[in-house]
Amino acid sequence: MKLVLKNGLVYDPLNQINGEKMDIIIKDGKIVEKTDKDSKTIDISGMIVMPGGVDIHAHIAGSEVNTGRLLRPEDHFKDVEVKSNITRSGVGRSIPSTFTTGYRYTRMGYTTVMNPSMPPLEARHTHEELNDIPIIDKGAYPLLGDWWFVLEYLKNGLVEDCAFHVAWMMAATKGYAIKLVNPGGPESWGFGRNVRDIDDTVPNFDITPREIIRGLCKVNKLLNLPHTIHLHTTNLGVPGNYRTTLKTMKCVEDLAYDKKPVMHITHVMFGAFKGKDWYTMSSGAEKISKYVNRHRHVTIDTAQVVFTDTTTMTADGPFQFGLYRLTGNKWVNHDVETETTGGIVPFRYKRKNYVHATQWSIGLELSLLIKSPWKVFLTTDHPNAAPFITYPRIIAWLMSKNAREKTMKKMNRLAVRKSLLPSIEREYSFYEIAIASRAGTAKALGLKQKGHLGIGADADIAVYNVNPKQVDPSKEYKSVIKAFKHAAYTIKNGEIVSQKGKIVKSNIGKTYWINVKFKSPPREITSDLKKKFKDYWTVEFDNYPVAENYLALSTPITVEAEI
Repeated sequence: MKLVLKNGLVYDPLNQINGEKMDIIIKDGKIVEKTDKDSKTIDISGMIVMPGGVDIHAHIAGSEVNTGRLLRPEDHFKDVEVKSNITRSGVGRSIPSTFTTGYRYTRMGYTTVMNPSMPPLEARHTHEELNDIPIIDKGAYPLLGDWWFVLEYLKNGLVEDCAFHVAWMMAATKGYAIKLVNPGGPESWGFGRNVRDIDDTVPNFDITPREIIRGLCKVNKLLNLPHTIHLHTTNLGVPGNYRTTLKTMKCVEDLAYDKKPVMHITHVMFGAFKGKDWYTMSSGAEKISKYVNRHRHVTIDTAQVVFTDTTTMTADGPFQFGLYRLTGNKWVNHDVETETTGGIVPFRYKRKNYVHATQWSIGLELSLLIKSPWKVFLTTDHPNAAPFITYPRIIAWLMSKNAREKTMKKMNRLAVRKSLLPSIEREYSFYEIAIASRAGTAKALGLKQKGHLGIGADADIAVYNVNPKQVDPSKEYKSVIKAFKHAAYTIKNGEIVSQKGKIVKSNIGKTYWINVKFKSPPREITSDLKKKFKDYWTVEFDNYPVAENYLALSTPITVEAEI
């Protein structure tokens, strides 16, 4: 398709474009400089134009998501996707079915979503579901922080050997980034234990979470992966855990190089609690924000709570067991052989509950107190803090103090009195929203063709029917919610796929994965792998890797390792 978006108000932070009236020209799925005579023109005067949204962390596919659907049939009837001539039917609000997931992201103007939790043994299942999700591009992070090979090699200081194995795992699982969940905790959970600090020792391996984190940071640098390590911290969801989060960020300060981030800490709201117990629990967001403001080696996403019914799911098995005991709700636990664990618990966040209201406040405090939106990204850790369809409401809270105050009037009074939000005047601009939801996330992921509207970029574009010259987001935040709920146009790979909230075309999105090339022939590792597979796995070595042709639209990104 040849297309010209004419007279839009463009927000493209990676190219320092802040609300300028411009034309965007599209040809063959890319943004180009010159228009052709036979191009279709759409006048979008008075509308804002941004790159397509890029979600850095959302649980949208794989065994835990599918198990969540089985655990929660009551979730199916809360939001039904009706079949059309173009779309397939689907169900689910907090854990929507695969096709529905693609449609709902597309309606909001999102075009790329990364799945952050892929047990390597279950990568095939994850990719089956990713293949089903239409329109959006995606990728998945294999869980490697408790993989026995990682623990054994890092325990013995064999960082290069560990790097060769991680590179093999990226290719075998068709993975995109190194994911760590409560490093050492899932392995400890297999013996009924957990790690409570980054210097605790993991049973049977004589290694600490600190050593795992630092070791995989070094591996990440050796392999030159586009994204940093993606870390779910120790002590998640426990009062007083903000100290653990700070200690975790500090433990890799010396590994930073070229002023680049070396660590992304995910869903930090769950790791920003002060207090000794749930009665004294309060916000540690100010301490964490001060640290992030002073340092360049770490980025975060927030996991913003929305008061709603949802489903929590994570590879942090011990955390989910604790949540099950705390709530008495349904619970699923899963151990994935030599690799990781998982757990699922339904949950409802309530305005009048002191802890829930404090969690809501913490997420916004992090976003508003961290000065640079290039360091803090918009997520709900879908579906853990809320379903991704709540993003428009969160954008309104970020852009409008009035919207925040209206919500606080309905909340637990003690939580409001202790909250920092009433004293925070800051309100995001559209430019900052474009950073936190697309430009910043694309940059952090190393997706160079995403998150911007420069010449040669992928023509993944969102057009929103709100005019910043006429609408004050602070006062008219409902107009912002309406605009971001249903993009006027979502353009994917140069084609209009959604218009005014209606899916008009359903195409296949790419699946990104990392293919590592070494400077010299890589060390032979298959003999060691085959032996361990014989000893420990329930599958044969030859049946483990996911073939490239198994992906609907495989898009390998080749990186040159330093070894």
